[in-house]
Parts: sequence; structure tokens; C-alpha cells
Amino acid sequence: MSLIEKAKTFLGFDIKEDKYALVDDPIFGKVAKDKAPDKWVRSTCGYCGVGCGMYIGVKDGKAVYSKGDPLHSVNFGTLCPKGLSEHRMVYSDSRVQAPLIRKNGELTPATWEETFQHTSDEFKRIQAEHGKGAVAVISTGQLLTEDFYALGKFVQLGLETNNYDGNTTLCMASAVMGYKQTFGSDGPTGCYEDFEKADVIMLIGANIADNHPILKLHIAKNEAVTGKKPTIIVVDPRKSKTAQMADIFVPLKPRSDLALINGLCYIIFEQGWEDEKFIRERTNGYVAFKKHILANYPPQEVAEITGIEVKELYNLAKIYSQADAVMSAWTMGVNQSSIGTDTVSAICNLALITGNVGREGASPMSITGQCNAMGTREFGFTSSIPGYRNYGSDADRQAFADIVNVPVDLVPNKRGYAYPQIIDAINRGEIKALWVVATNPLVSYPDQNALREALKKLDILVVQDAFMSDTAQIADVVFAAATWSEKEGCYTNSERRCNYAKKAVEPLGDSKADLDIVLEFSEYFEDKHELLFKDLKTPRDVFEEIKRVSQGQLCDYSEMSYEKIEQLGGIQWPCNADAPEGTKRLYAPDMPCRTSDGKASLLPVEWKPLSEMACEGLPLILNTGRTVEQFHTRTKTGTIGILDALAPEAWVDISPKDALKLQVKSGDRIALSGTRGRVEDVVVKISETIREGNVFVPFHYNEQLINNITIAEFDPKSFEPNYKQCAVQLHSEAVPEGIEYEVPEVAGYLEGVKVYEEEVLVEEKVKMS
Repeated sequence: MSLIEKAKTFLGFDIKEDKYALVDDPIFGKVAKDKAPDKWVRSTCGYCGVGCGMYIGVKDGKAVYSKGDPLHSVNFGTLCPKGLSEHRMVYSDSRVQAPLIRKNGELTPATWEETFQHTSDEFKRIQAEHGKGAVAVISTGQLLTEDFYALGKFVQLGLETNNYDGNTTLCMASAVMGYKQTFGSDGPTGCYEDFEKADVIMLIGANIADNHPILKLHIAKNEAVTGKKPTIIVVDPRKSKTAQMADIFVPLKPRSDLALINGLCYIIFEQGWEDEKFIRERTNGYVAFKKHILANYPPQEVAEITGIEVKELYNLAKIYSQADAVMSAWTMGVNQSSIGTDTVSAICNLALITGNVGREGASPMSITGQCNAMGTREFGFTSSIPGYRNYGSDADRQAFADIVNVPVDLVPNKRGYAYPQIIDAINRGEIKALWVVATNPLVSYPDQNALREALKKLDILVVQDAFMSDTAQIADVVFAAATWSEKEGCYTNSERRCNYAKKAVEPLGDSKADLDIVLEFSEYFEDKHELLFKDLKTPRDVFEEIKRVSQGQLCDYSEMSYEKIEQLGGIQWPCNADAPEGTKRLYAPDMPCRTSDGKASLLPVEWKPLSEMACEGLPLILNTGRTVEQFHTRTKTGTIGILDALAPEAWVDISPKDALKLQVKSGDRIALSGTRGRVEDVVVKISETIREGNVFVPFHYNEQLINNITIAEFDPKSFEPNYKQCAVQLHSEAVPEGIEYEVPEVAGYLEGVKVYEEEVLVEEKVKMS
């Protein structure tokens, strides 16, 4: 810059008019002149499960803008920071632009033909030597539904291995299994409109302000829709951003939510606040369930477990049961637990005994983490046969085989290994090849010690990804995949809304759409390609088969089309002849559950204490979670300058009292350790949002990899990891040996009885029947 230019800038004469000039745009008014789009392409966000509608601005064949769709009913034209900058990740420096094969220890660009030939030769050799199941696949929640269907079909029926799972097991599997054991099928019961129409909104382990911020808009609309302000209850061990907007914050002890819900059921039964008519007409198992609750979850004991006073338990039960419509929503704080499945069913139990299912504003609803976690659940061949069919049902297997015209013997009769079981099987030497699709286990998997040992034992590791992730960097083969905006298909969001994602630009370099990778790779297994994909050439072809597969099932797509989906701004399944524009809620009075008699099951589920408690040497409990600026393992968001600047590294939230013991202040750096590993150089944030004896660390970061510490424990029903609670120690320069506490013994129930007698109002004390 010349001296004159510097002077002009200093004096304010040079306002860089050209650089910051705006021009009129026919859709969005004013836009930046230097990147004014040639066209806008209507699409859907590819980050979280909210499913925001958006427009992609394209200039000279490149994505240059991301704008919220003002007519979309999910986000009303708004986007979170990730969505607003989404176009930037398409041209990231970390994009994989060509297939790669490791040669002489280095990943080297190769042709697709060479890459597919090499990989198929290895898969065939391994299966010939070790059996079909020696090849395993771990998929994602971020592909399009058409991609998922083709991938699952090829893996299960083409490669004939059922050792296939998605990284959705790390986030949504507990919701899947909880819905199945309560309602007979997977599928979120409600819709976002319920946030707008509920009298009470109970958010359990759900920090939507950080993780799903657009959903706050639906809550904000509630008062205008209902004419009165809803009561917002937030149940969380941490006073998160979401907790700070609550009318009632319930700061329960870590992993005590199932006990809390059972305790509320106790009080509702004790006080006669249940909906007997609904229970009688719409549920099974009432007698056994009530007996279990009344025998095991009296308020004084629940107060001991949860840390919530008995009086407040009664208040919560009364507010919940007396409201006309209650929406219960949860995310990873519930799912990512070794009792996550049963906690989901406990939430559903509470809704069922109060009649809060299948009505406006009344639903128990999981909020998914990834843009198409629902798509893989519906049609991805992981936990079920497409269309929510059961692997163990001969009738379901035959029905699917008939629709797609394959021998029924090709359709597996049981689910194969789940994600953690695949890792264990590799370590046992049972699985020799692993194909990882659009996920990054070297950051996301909880048992990093077992994972890293397993990956060393493979004959071949294949990674299919758009980005050079941590896992791709150690792969033997990398399939270069297209990403968001470069391919066409559908995502299903948390409210079962099937959204259309249009292709806006061509795949970068020599990368290919995931569907094209699967179809072309299958050609190297000639007989299977002809059998499985003879008539499937395009996303639209696959979508038409999905419609046939889903017809008559709960997740019915049969009356959908790309054109109708785009016209309506998404369609919620089931969408059939009876509901040609979709269905907002499941299990209304005229919609039976997918059980033998059409009724939901009230299940006696049991709270279990943490297996790893705070103790001498490990006196604190670790909680992990997300931040609004980053997504998963940052393979996408870590490449975007503005998002990286906002949250460039991990931090640890510490209470002021614990900070005093460590002699640290905000901005200092400390280490965390546990029985499985240690993480160095983590920035301190002193925060009143965290209770003494607890810490919080976001999980996105590979340099401060908190999953080196998280516990290797999984829900036995869903196989979802218990990410949220384990015992740790903190180490500072001043106190390198860590904090010392006197860890008290768990108090007995006598103190709880005393509290119960002293604090509960006389009119609320009713003898247990």
C-alpha cells in the first residue's frame, strides 16, 4: 500500500467502496457486488438434523453464498453460523479431489479404475480367505437418503456382509431403540409445530441454543400462537445457554435423568394425576409398570439420586401432569448413556400416562444430531431392513425381497455387529477390512485405545470422504467423495420432514457423488451389480425404489416426488394416499402403534448408578458436548475461517471453587487425566454454569482429544457410548498432582425421609396405595 493510500485510509477518505459495494438481487435484495450470484439454487442445509431450507448462490459455476429460505417452515429464512458459511467449506484446502492409494507409505493420486480394482481385489481376497463378514462398513448420518439406500443395499446384499453400522450409533441409536420398545417402531412422534403449541416444554439433556439454535424460533412463536407464555423446563446437570432461558431449571446430578422421570411418574400415580382413559385405551403394561414405579421410586429416594428437592419434584410433576399439552424433547444428554435406551422409554412412559402423545403440542420427541440421521434409520440397512422392517421377521424379509426382486436368502436374517462390536471384532482378528464412509472415528469414537489398536490390525482401511480427515490420513485407500451442493437427493430431518437437496455445482476435481461411487464400485462385483442396480442409474431412480419399498410402512414415501417436496418445502412421512401432503404427528387416535395390538408399551425401566464415580485421585465428573460454531470432528467447520476463529480449540469449563483449588484463572492452561488417557494444554474457562466437582469439554477437537479419556461403556440395547460421564483429575502448573477432595459416602435414605417429612406440604402427602 502506498503512502498516499495509507493516508487516505487513516483519514477515512478511502472507504473501499468497490470492495464492499452492494447490488440489487431479485430474491434477497442487497448482496455483495463482487460475488453476486448468477443463479440461486434452492436446497437444504447439510449440517445438523434441524433441516433448514436454504438457497445456494452460484457464480461462475462456484457456490459463493448461503442464504436461508424465507418460505421454509423449518427456519423462516434464518440460518445458524454454520449454515451461513456453508458454501465456504465446499472449496476447503482439505478437500480430497481425486482417489488415493497408499504406495510406498504415501497416499498417492490414482485413477478411479485403479482404485476400484485394487479395493475390490482386496475385498474379494479377504472374503475368500476369512468369510463374508470379514469385510465391515461404518457409515454416517450425513449422506443423502438415496446414497444410504444404495450403499446399504450393496454392502448387505452385494458384499453379503451384515457387519454394517452407522456413526449414528454414536448419537441416535438410543432414541431408535427406545422408540422401538415403546411404540413398536422407530420414528420421532411429533413435529416442530409442537414447540409452538405446547403449554409446557420440557427439554432434557438438550442444549438446543448451541446445538439446534433454529428451534428456539419455534419456541419463541409459542406465545403468539397460544396466547400465553409456555412454561419451559430444562433438565440438565449444566446451566447451559438453553438452561438460561428456562422458567424452571432442574440441575440434576449427572446421569440421574431416568430416576427423575420415574420419580415424577410415582408422584403422578400417588396424586391420581394420570390420564386413566388414555392409559386404558392406548397402552399395555399399566399394572406392572405402576407396581414397579411405586415400589422403587418414592420421592425421598429420587431426591437422593438426583439432588433435586422433594418439594421441587412435586412441583414438576404437578406442572407436567396438569398442563393441557406437554412436549418433551431430548438430544445427546439422554441418548449418549449406557442406560440411554431405557431413559428414552422412561420419557415416553411419562408422556403416555399423562396422555401427551399424538396431539398438537403433545409429544415425546428426539432431536437428531446429523442432517440425515433419520434417512439412514429409514432406508440405510443398519438397524433394520429399509422401511423399518425387522431382520428377524421372515415375512418382512420376503416382502422386501419381492419388492426389489432379489432372492430372499440374500436378505440378512439378523443384524450384524454394531459399531463397537465391529471394532472389537477387528481386534480379535475376525474382521480384516474396514470401509469408513463420511465419518472420522479417530476423533469421534470413545474408546480411542481400542480403536487405534484395531486399525493397525486391518489388511485394508478404505475411507470414503470429501475431506482429508484424521482417519483418511491413515487410510490405505481414499474414495474422493462429493459433498453438500455437489449432488442431488433428500435429507430427512428431526420431525420426519423429507427435504430436497438440489445439486448446485459440479463435484470438485475428480471427486464423485457418493451414489456414483457405490454404483461404479459395484460394477467390479459384476453379478451383484446387475442384480441390485440394473435399473438404478440416478438419484431419482433410487428414490422411486425407496417409494416402493416404503409403501404401507410407517415411513411411507409413496406419494412423494422431488417436485412435490420442493413445492411444499419438505414433506413429513407417512405420505400416502390418505395423507398426500404428509403427516405432522404419529400415533394420533386414528393411528395405531406398530405393535401387535396397536397399543404403546409402558415399560418398567430401571435407573442404574454411574459405573465410574468420582473417587480419590479422580475427584471430578467430566461432561462432553458441542458448541454452536463447530460440527462433529471439524472436518467441515474447522476449514472455515470465521467458524475456526470463533472456536479454534477446546476449553474446559470449571467452577470458581475448583479453579481456586487449582490456582488458575480463565485463559490459563491445564491438563485432564483419567484411567484411560490424558489431554494436555486445554484452555480454562471459569464459569458459574458448572457445578463444583464437574467439568465440561467440547468433543470436536483432535488436538485436545477428549475421547482419549471418555469411558469405554455402551448401552447394551443400542450400543450407544456413554460419552457424558466419567471420573477425571485436573492438573495445573500450581497444583500438578491435581485437586484433592474428601469424597463423601453416598448418604442413606434416612436423610431423604427427613426432608420428605419436613418439606412436602401436608395436602400433598398421600399414602401409597
